[in-house]
Amino acid sequence: MPVGIVVVPQPLFSITRAPDAGGSRVPALLRKHPRMTASLTEHATRLREVVQTSTQGMIGREHLAELIVLAAVAQEHLLVIGPPGTAKSAIVRRVAGALGGRYFEYLLGRFTEPSELFGPVDLRRLREGVVETDVTGMLPEADVAFLDEVFLGSTAVLNTLLGILNERRFRRGHTVLQCPLRVCVGAANALPDDESLAAFADRFLLHLFVESVPDHDLEALLAGGWASERTTVAPCADLAELGLLCDAARAVDMDAARVQLADAIRKLRAAGLSLSDRRIVKTQRLIAAATVLAGRTTATAADLWPLFYVLPTQQAQLSAREVLRDSLAVAANPTLRAAAEQASLQPASRVARLVEAARSCLARTDDPAAPMLAEALLREIDANFAPERLPSDLAEARTQLRALLPGA
Repeated sequence: MPVGIVVVPQPLFSITRAPDAGGSRVPALLRKHPRMTASLTEHATRLREVVQTSTQGMIGREHLAELIVLAAVAQEHLLVIGPPGTAKSAIVRRVAGALGGRYFEYLLGRFTEPSELFGPVDLRRLREGVVETDVTGMLPEADVAFLDEVFLGSTAVLNTLLGILNERRFRRGHTVLQCPLRVCVGAANALPDDESLAAFADRFLLHLFVESVPDHDLEALLAGGWASERTTVAPCADLAELGLLCDAARAVDMDAARVQLADAIRKLRAAGLSLSDRRIVKTQRLIAAATVLAGRTTATAADLWPLFYVLPTQQAQLSAREVLRDSLAVAANPTLRAAAEQASLQPASRVARLVEAARSCLARTDDPAAPMLAEALLREIDANFAPERLPSDLAEARTQLRALLPGA
């Protein structure tokens, strides 16, 4: 059954903004300390903790949690396409819990009424002759939202959603509200064929396609799923830190990366993979967000990898991976390792993710699921690296993981 959920938010604080010497408005913190790398790294590290906490026991879903964080910092939205039962809603719920803030979740259907998402008519005001909506505990008040089967919504629902997604503004009757929404995650089993619904899907800048866990990870899936059902996610960051990173992203120096981004888009066009002007321009938000989540204030070629997820179809993404191989050769992000690796399939990003996963597993030696998780990691390491080409830090982690196996 459709369920709406709202979690009481943690207190927010406002970030002072002031004009710089040229008159533009940038975060006062960054204006006083232009580099602020240490501060950005500290906040990004806490968002890394959000990812780790929310994906504990959820095999193969790190990239989903990471893209939710990326979208939240960029103040964009994420569309997740995949079969039922692939932990889409569970990951969004866990990320929202780790971030704190108000959370709204709903399963849409053909007959979903607008009032089920946005709130009923305020009867007290109606008796006074004014049509207003009571949004208490509903989507217009949410910081993080998850809409399952999002394309099943009626025209009335989707038209109202467009205003919230695009402008963060809710309009209905006499009610006009500015919405605090940081990120909306929409989910569906497949992209729509209907042209009008495809236009709605285009409002989600990031597209992620998920599949069921592969055969070689089934033992880890079973062990992790059994353990995750017995754990709760506690907040390990807050919306204030997210707000700081959002402001920092707006102040990122994009000059060098802009040239490289244009070159990558030319390669895509030459391969017959085109993007709308709107998606091209908005890609810069994702690159800027990836930059601050890497602890920097200047975008580089290492931050171009979100372009992969801007491509709207699974086939386009698969084709783009080869087209963009050189453009994404140095793709990496210490906070969003799995997402950067999936976009580029570069060895450097894969090594960083596997080393971190190994360290996390080794830190949980008292967990009954640790041996199975270690075995799954060893299989992945051996499938991706020949023994003579194994980096030293990953070789050390592999040795320690083998010690966790029964009979070692």
